[in-house]
Amino acid sequence: MTLNTHNARDYFHQLNDDYLSLHKEKENLFWQTYMGTSDQHEAFATAESNLNAFISSPLRILKTREYIELVEQHDNDTLHGLKGWLSFFEANAIESESGREKMSALIKSEAELFAKRQKYIMHYKNEKGIRTPASLTVLSANISNSDSEDVRKTSHQALLDLEQWVLDNGYIELVKQRNEFARDQGYKNFFDYKIQKTEQMSCEELFIILDDFEKKTRSGNLHSIETLSKNKGSDAKLGHNFRFMYSGDASRELDAYVPFAKSLQRWVESFGRLNIDYSGAELTLDLLDREGKYQNGFCHGPIPSFINKGDWQAAKVNFTSNAKPDQVGSGYNGINTLFHEGGHAAHFANVKQNAPCFSQEFAPTSMAYAETQSMFCDSLLNDADWLKLYAKNNDGQPIPDQLIKSLVESKQPFQSYEERSILVVPYFEQAVYSADETLLTSTYLTQLARATEKSILGLETSPRPLLAIPHLLSQEAACSYQGYLLAHMAVYQTRAFFLKAFGYLTDNPKIGPLLSEHYWKPGNSINHNATLQSLTKEGFSAKYLADQCNKTSEQAWQSEKAKIEALKTRSQSKATSLNATITLVDGDHVISTNQVSDDEMYHQFEHYINNRYFTS
Repeated sequence: MTLNTHNARDYFHQLNDDYLSLHKEKENLFWQTYMGTSDQHEAFATAESNLNAFISSPLRILKTREYIELVEQHDNDTLHGLKGWLSFFEANAIESESGREKMSALIKSEAELFAKRQKYIMHYKNEKGIRTPASLTVLSANISNSDSEDVRKTSHQALLDLEQWVLDNGYIELVKQRNEFARDQGYKNFFDYKIQKTEQMSCEELFIILDDFEKKTRSGNLHSIETLSKNKGSDAKLGHNFRFMYSGDASRELDAYVPFAKSLQRWVESFGRLNIDYSGAELTLDLLDREGKYQNGFCHGPIPSFINKGDWQAAKVNFTSNAKPDQVGSGYNGINTLFHEGGHAAHFANVKQNAPCFSQEFAPTSMAYAETQSMFCDSLLNDADWLKLYAKNNDGQPIPDQLIKSLVESKQPFQSYEERSILVVPYFEQAVYSADETLLTSTYLTQLARATEKSILGLETSPRPLLAIPHLLSQEAACSYQGYLLAHMAVYQTRAFFLKAFGYLTDNPKIGPLLSEHYWKPGNSINHNATLQSLTKEGFSAKYLADQCNKTSEQAWQSEKAKIEALKTRSQSKATSLNATITLVDGDHVISTNQVSDDEMYHQFEHYINNRYFTS
């Protein structure tokens, strides 16, 4: 067949259509199996393999290059889309037949482990000493908030038991399989493979950034831990006590001002006042904890947003959390998830390029770039002006200034620790995948986890033991956790830009359109650094986050106090529509929608939560 520009356009549109069909099928099955509404694990593994076969074929690289050469001088629109597909295929192609076979076997192994993990039930002893089943979210909330040391201790032990279950049920074999696959692709190990694929940097380049941040925050972290130990006793450093001891009463007092039943309304109104527009997206939210459901929040888009042959294809986005509204701490955690996953959804609903490859969360999309969008949004929840405007108890009374001051005083000394709780994961995973594989036993990896926690966190055992983190089990999320820290660095750089430009963030209607134009619209057509350059006129910098970590409590409070004062001269604008169809579900059950109005959706949601959790 003689190649011409017409063929090139047909090929380009066929790529869009084929990917959309395969991606949608995989994501729909992903949602059903991860939400525990279906046990079609084999069908999901098959759909994932089919999608993987499409994106990993090296033949598509050659064919796409041929068409790029053909249209280079003739059709800029098709050229742009084909270049996007070339980057996508180059990031995901598996050159060898043996590599494709290894990836297929890896997907099958992960699906089997996931199915087993869904059936593994963790337990703790409640306040009455009764053995009680619990999810990761419930156990973590217990460790942070329960007044009962026995509840905290048994919850923490459940996480340590989960570590051993993970080690005895396939994690070690997964590590070896992943390494074997990565070596087949010409990489040293799977960690090296993932860093280069997800962040387009070498391990050496990554650890220059991580080591520098570790050095800058080490003394502050150790000082805060020792100060806590002097004030609260040496037991404060124990894994089951540490978070409870340092969060103090302030975090638990905050709970009354952020009831979960109001979180939906506060998310929609706050994003509306930021002028965030979802461009006609369809959003499905499954926010409540239940048995069999995946135990970590996430956001995935079965239908990516893109301009399809000149017409706008609105996104379909699903996101989830594991809220237990009758548990202390669930209100703040719940709204944090809405802002975080809602930030992802806003990003992926607003990628305005001409192919779906620009609007998906995997390579060549940098995880740090994707997480910058979500973490910027959830960072607003810590701002004193946001708390004053939105944190209100059931009687409508706003949070007192003194409580905000107490929150700052309890959290600021441990901001280095919080960031290092992210930092510890890449140090551990890099050590795991670099280890002599004959050493990979349950005992060795348990000792490695504790030694890494001691080195980075300064604690003998982390409140969140490393091998209990669900990201480590999924090929998509494994060896990607550093993206959260790189994103936080970009978040504080972005915040600094907006604060300098406008003086405030909360309810600022200029923020949504600027994020959309500079961060969301390009998708992965440009890299993370280029998005920062576009908005802030400055390349990626870790300085702003390190400066934030190293502030004293008094310095941090003075900044927050100024935000409260500034509210006195600022009127609150009306919330605009998010321009999205929103459906709240609990598994297969529809709780509420905004089909009639946002107010009706809030009412239905609040009624469901109060009826289910607070009516005896």
